[in-house]
Amino acid sequence: MTQIRSATGLYELHRHDLIRFATTLVGPSDAPDVLSDAIESLLKTGALEKAENPYGLMHRAVFTKARSLQRSAFRRRAREQSFVHELAVTNPDLRPDVIEAVIHLSRRQRACVYLSYWEDLAPSQIADTLGISEGSVKRHLARARAHLREVLDE
Repeated sequence: MTQIRSATGLYELHRHDLIRFATTLVGPSDAPDVLSDAIESLLKTGALEKAENPYGLMHRAVFTKARSLQRSAFRRRAREQSFVHELAVTNPDLRPDVIEAVIHLSRRQRACVYLSYWEDLAPSQIADTLGISEGSVKRHLARARAHLREVLDE
């Protein structure tokens, strides 16, 4: 059996294992990006073709990128939590529980809620602003309201 030494060949041989590994670490939505970033880093350095154990090196690279992504998410959440508490102190009219609930919405839902309630835009204007359909805006607003109702009524 000939040893596969090209980076493309190594990736093709192990990509299914690597994507499953990345999915286990960060979930299905972030796994392709983590894998792509890991392989790109290895290709830039040329380490993959020189490695004695390229399979292990690719897994370590995926693990490192996954850990970096999770640290970034943790830091972002910490900044958001800090922001909530600062807002509550500087503007007592704002309810910290509402702000915290909004922070936990998806990015699109947050954008729709902000543009609808803080900027007072109509769904058609929000759709134009975000480059999505008006139906999507209405769906994001409905899901956001349902989530906020559920969280805030507890």
